[in-house]
Amino acid sequence: MSYAPFAWIDDEARRRADAGLVRTLRPRPAVAAVLDLASNDYLGLSRHPAVTEGAAEAARTWGGGATGSRLVTGTTALHAELEGALAEFCGFEAALVLSSGYAANLAALTALGGHGSLIVSDARNHASIVDGCRLSRADTEVVPHADPEAVGKALRAHRERALAVTDSVFSVDGNAAPLGRLAEVCREEGAALVVDDAHGLGVLGDGGRGAPAAAGLAGGDGIVATLTLSKSLGSQGGAVLGPARVIDHLVNTARTFIFDTGLAPAAVGAALGGLELLRREPERAGRARAVAAELYGRLTAAGLTAVRPDAAVVSVRAPSAHAAVRWAADCRAAGVAVGCFRPPSVPDGVSRLRLTARADLTPQQIETAVATVVRTAPSPFGSGHGVGEDSTSGK
Repeated sequence: MSYAPFAWIDDEARRRADAGLVRTLRPRPAVAAVLDLASNDYLGLSRHPAVTEGAAEAARTWGGGATGSRLVTGTTALHAELEGALAEFCGFEAALVLSSGYAANLAALTALGGHGSLIVSDARNHASIVDGCRLSRADTEVVPHADPEAVGKALRAHRERALAVTDSVFSVDGNAAPLGRLAEVCREEGAALVVDDAHGLGVLGDGGRGAPAAAGLAGGDGIVATLTLSKSLGSQGGAVLGPARVIDHLVNTARTFIFDTGLAPAAVGAALGGLELLRREPERAGRARAVAAELYGRLTAAGLTAVRPDAAVVSVRAPSAHAAVRWAADCRAAGVAVGCFRPPSVPDGVSRLRLTARADLTPQQIETAVATVVRTAPSPFGSGHGVGEDSTSGK
């Protein structure tokens, strides 16, 4: 018998190719050759001098890496400064910085869940929430999308420990969760509410303070928020915000905090620079929302099918996974980079283009983006015929 332990991978690869679901890495140059509507740089801060100089100064002062886990040598005075600044800005008692937003969700759910507890999760929650539920060893009940009454029904049968978890803004369609009603249901049932505010920080709330603040929930005793530093703040990393006793509990129990190397000082410095800039220029948040509304209005007026955005994500539906891949490739060939989301990244199985409504987009760039997306649109959503080579990049 021949020894071929990974032969099955070839079969999986063929199935992905047949379904139009192959993903490949596409290294980008330092200077973009295309208009970027594919990243998560919502406020256009990743190259702002306040962010890049914050990163450079932190690296010069503290070195290239954190040198160890946060509980050993990986916590610097800079980490503590960022945690204090995030908590104050977003309206929470305390914060804990981790190496990514993914790690932050895993930390919160595994530390607050556990055997014998219940987690109620929205059907369209991000993959990091799904994985956090799985790793928590809690009983998990997945409920219909954005349905507080379904959450309440699930919680009514809960045991001593229970929580609900939701994205504040869902990354695929860009619609917002009904946080006010969700919090009310959780209070009625004695449960906590964990909100992943990755796509809300910097875009929603007064001056970009996030979705919990916008809903009047920030600082509530039963409210925990997770977020990422890699979107609106233009840096890297993640954080968990909540009551001080919750943060202390995570320090002592969250494995993605305890056993992971601390966030690199350069990323911490960059995030502090981005946060300070957002304080000085709070109008960036409103500008990102206004750009999203304009993109949505113009694309739908042209006959495309899009979801009305609640933050900075504009989702435009495609007729198939293959069509979405081709559409994104045609846009890139015409000079505009857009996201391409296909199963399994889309919980409802509908492939899409995902456009980022950056706060720093000019009127001319918006015009270029809209014209390009409309011109290259595949049938039945548009009349474009496509101009570029096939591509398999995207989620």
